[in-house]
Amino acid sequence: MKTFVIAILALLGSTAAMAAQDSSHALIQQGEYLARAGDCVACHTAKGGKPFAGGLAMETPIGLIYSTNITPDKSGIGDYSFEDFDKAVRHGIAKNGSTLYPAMPYPSYARVNQADMQALYAYFMNGVKPVAQENQAVDIPWPMSMRWPLAMWRWMFAPAVEDFTPVAQQDPVVSRGAYLVEGLGHCGACHTPRALTMQEKALSATDGSTFLSGSAPLESWIAKNLRGDHKDGLGSWNEAQLVQFLKTGRSDRSAVFGGMSDVIVHSMQYMSEADLTAIARYLKSLPAVDSADKPHQYDPAVADALWNGDDSKRGAAVYIDNCAACHRTDGNGYTRVFPALAGNPVLQSEDPTSLIHIVLKGATLPATHTAPSTFTMPAFDWRLSDQEVADVVNFIRTSWGNQAGEVKATDVKGLRSDK
Repeated sequence: MKTFVIAILALLGSTAAMAAQDSSHALIQQGEYLARAGDCVACHTAKGGKPFAGGLAMETPIGLIYSTNITPDKSGIGDYSFEDFDKAVRHGIAKNGSTLYPAMPYPSYARVNQADMQALYAYFMNGVKPVAQENQAVDIPWPMSMRWPLAMWRWMFAPAVEDFTPVAQQDPVVSRGAYLVEGLGHCGACHTPRALTMQEKALSATDGSTFLSGSAPLESWIAKNLRGDHKDGLGSWNEAQLVQFLKTGRSDRSAVFGGMSDVIVHSMQYMSEADLTAIARYLKSLPAVDSADKPHQYDPAVADALWNGDDSKRGAAVYIDNCAACHRTDGNGYTRVFPALAGNPVLQSEDPTSLIHIVLKGATLPATHTAPSTFTMPAFDWRLSDQEVADVVNFIRTSWGNQAGEVKATDVKGLRSDK
């Protein structure tokens, strides 16, 4: 009998230990998913470097800063308690008490739920391989390199740290999307314009129509308007197209480029269909910035002229020689391969930086798990003059019903010199 009791107690103890292990493993897995959703690896991994070891150089208006090591090594966050970790991620305060540069999007992370923070901490401490790599000092000239003004910045512009609260009576799917977009996904860090003092002009949809209305150029790209505008936003996209784009980096009429490519590769393709749908539905709930915005109306005049051999419109000959084979004379491209130019909101934004940059430097459509093919647009900086680039960009921005302002050769020259 005594042996039987001991055996039962041993079995119960073993079962409890296994349950604890399963619970811990589940928490780490949840943290890994959340780290994917936050795309932590994109900023905290240098090109050719080890995951999360930091060292990625990031341009800011005041100089270069370098991402930090967030692996559980002592040179990273190995000696961080949960409270230290939470204070850094949501409050923007490092373990030594200094304020983090707002390149770390802690104003967005301030609304991440405590439970998700626990999962993230479990993952970074137990699911990430430690890497011994010291953090690199910033490359910012004095006096801008002084850290104490950052504490004032944080006091003035960082929001209160509190768990996300859904809007009353809001569709729970939209609420989930709001949590991901406004919080962990920190979409506003790129897609919301910033003031001269570098804070985002809005942190959520409740802050007004500047939220996610598009950014100023950074590293020769602009982050596009994600609101309901047809001309330069997401007004012409439906929910299914958005989900497809976030999952694969391509839709029926568009393709990812620039910094968003890393977001798709490292983050979005790993997210669940439910979360991608929540993000898409939330974005589609945002009204247009321009109340007079109207859907794109296709104009066949240019397509008909090109079909009949008339390339008299300025830039048309350059387009025929360099672009039409992929994007077609009707501007409609090829589905999920070469994006359509007709009605493309990226091409009609007020700032033409992204379009000029992609013509000059080219781009590669990345492969994802569900769309493993990859396609490359070649660079034309070696082939086209500043004036020819301006001409073809203007041709694209004013053909097939597109409406956008004029680009000058001097605009191209300034971007051509950017590395």
